[in-house]
Amino acid sequence: MPASGSASTTDGLWTIGELAEQAGTTVKTVRFYSDKGLLPQRGRSVGGHRRYAPDALERLAFIRSLRNLGLPVPEVRRIVDEQAGSQGVLEDAVAGQLRTLGSRMSALRWQESALRLVQESAPAERAERLRLVGALGTPPNTAPLAGFWRAWLPPRMPSKARAAFLDAAVPQPPDAPSPAQVLAFAQLCALVSRPCPTGPAAHPTQPAAHRAAGARESALLYAGLAEAYDLAALRMRADATPEAGDALDCFVATYANVHRCRDTPSFRRELARQLSADPRLDGYWELVAVLHTPQGGHPEPTPGTAHDWLLAALDTPLAA
Repeated sequence: MPASGSASTTDGLWTIGELAEQAGTTVKTVRFYSDKGLLPQRGRSVGGHRRYAPDALERLAFIRSLRNLGLPVPEVRRIVDEQAGSQGVLEDAVAGQLRTLGSRMSALRWQESALRLVQESAPAERAERLRLVGALGTPPNTAPLAGFWRAWLPPRMPSKARAAFLDAAVPQPPDAPSPAQVLAFAQLCALVSRPCPTGPAAHPTQPAAHRAAGARESALLYAGLAEAYDLAALRMRADATPEAGDALDCFVATYANVHRCRDTPSFRRELARQLSADPRLDGYWELVAVLHTPQGGHPEPTPGTAHDWLLAALDTPLAA
């Protein structure tokens, strides 16, 4: 048996068994990496057996370290081939592996919460909830929600304004959801997947107060509403009741600009009437509020709840 770090052959090379012993691994492992081209052999003996130089021990340890961190063989090959010339290859591979693990962990957290939801449901609800959450991916994607809003928004709306609205209206799945949040996201996807009613009795989906907006006006409309919703959210986080102020003024001014009107009491009365009669998406925003509520905390304002706050603020001075 050779001493640690020494070779038993006169040419200073190791047999595959000696290399495996020095590395504390098996001959099968060394052969696997050799066959994959990760561990070059220096030559072969007269009998055809593989021989390795002593520096193969350090390379083998490096390879095993990368594999123990879960990096796939093609990535390991790229790293060991280029490690002498670029540290960027290793950094890119580690970053990629972290992203992959993050996706897997997120999927596992969603699966765990979905299973807990089914486990904790009443027997009469279990089958329906299983159907709902079983239709989701893990983690779920937001494509159905984005598709719903793209169909809802004005067709000529500029792409930049459309993207900004989608960022606000489409909730991202929580990274570590509670069972209630899994159910809310599943219900959202089911809600937007239902066919819209058709025929003379069907209500238009676009609010009446928005229909006057063309391509340019729609961009101004939704940008102004986003600003008004942000201002309202500040007041809502402070637990303020619906009231007159900057948020309401911004809200009304946005509609006045689109309709090319002045902000007058009569305009506010007509706007309140129109907005009160508009098609409602309360169910959507109620579910979004669940997704925006941290576990054990208060719900974050959503565009829907901010709109309701502003509409109530608009009604308050008119009623007075």
